[in-house]
Amino acid sequence: MITSEVRALDFNEYLNLIARFTDEELIPREQEMVTRGEVPPDLVGRMAELGLFGITLPRDHGGLGWNVEQQVRLTLEFTRASCVYRSRFSTTIGLASQIILDHGTTEQRDRYLAAMAAGECVTAFALTEPDAGSDAAAVGTRAIRDGEHYVLDGEKRYITNAAWADLLMVFARTDPDSPGGAGLSAFLVDPSAPGVDIRVPPRMNGHETGPVAEITLAEVRVPVANLIGGKPGNGLRLALRGINHARTHVAATAVGQATRLLNDAAVHASRRHQFGRPLADIGTVEAMLGTSYAELQAGRALVLDTARAFDTGPIPRHQIAAAKYFCTEMAGRIADRAVQILGGEGIVGDHAIPRMWRDVRALRIYEGASQVHEHNLGRYVAESVS
Repeated sequence: MITSEVRALDFNEYLNLIARFTDEELIPREQEMVTRGEVPPDLVGRMAELGLFGITLPRDHGGLGWNVEQQVRLTLEFTRASCVYRSRFSTTIGLASQIILDHGTTEQRDRYLAAMAAGECVTAFALTEPDAGSDAAAVGTRAIRDGEHYVLDGEKRYITNAAWADLLMVFARTDPDSPGGAGLSAFLVDPSAPGVDIRVPPRMNGHETGPVAEITLAEVRVPVANLIGGKPGNGLRLALRGINHARTHVAATAVGQATRLLNDAAVHASRRHQFGRPLADIGTVEAMLGTSYAELQAGRALVLDTARAFDTGPIPRHQIAAAKYFCTEMAGRIADRAVQILGGEGIVGDHAIPRMWRDVRALRIYEGASQVHEHNLGRYVAESVS
């Protein structure tokens, strides 16, 4: 539950609060998180108290009402810490809440949004399947109407927060004969319902303390009232609304992670001596730090400009794709240079940089792989001049 003291803050005061929370609580407890194998439950509670589950929702739905630019500025702060922390509330603030806010029925908004903003209803976005990832229209999970219920059958995988979610947002095909995304719909599913089986994979290459999950849906009965928006066939449009918001936040996450990586690499380069001088005084290392700084500033400017465009509307989907593509690739390059600057410590031991190096690798894959964005942006550019 968001405290009354937090609700009384203006944005700059709130931004400073989250910056202090990142420096004083999130970053210092990263190693504890690694040792426990999970985000400490009391820290999740602190995230809820400080309103991090509610930054994207209006105040009349229990949130804090920050606009997209403000959300991005907040993301740049709290993602200087491990991005696993962010993953605990990312699907709630982005993909799920924005879909319900914009497209849910009045009853769905009233039932779920305030609880989501309070951190009391963690929601997982279940779209990806063995044969449907970047190609969202290839979803094969089926939802067949049976009286006042739909019966869902299918498989989902790589679903963030599914292992501890209070609610699943499941995309399924209500009209198997409709091509592409035309027959897709979205449902709100109780993860404890009969026929729902959720499993955590045995190994994660990055994000080890916040694993994704696989979901099997076997004859799961879902009330018709849980069809988002009350109408079948709008699933692809709903998914794209949530994904555009999420991609903006992923771009900001990449910038936040790169900020921390560059800072920690620079600290190491200043303290580590070789050949009688600090690494930071060696020309090749200077070049790595300088190039990283320039790329980081470009990414920061791009994502902030994208957020401002999002606020003024319409949703700038190509600019969002460009920001997601550039910023995640940029973070990967900075992470790789940071590991190189650490040398042996980048491979052996508990330094934060190699852990973050593994974590940021995933950013180039989810919410649209880099190659998909390259393709779509290239097609957009060609069509815009034809």
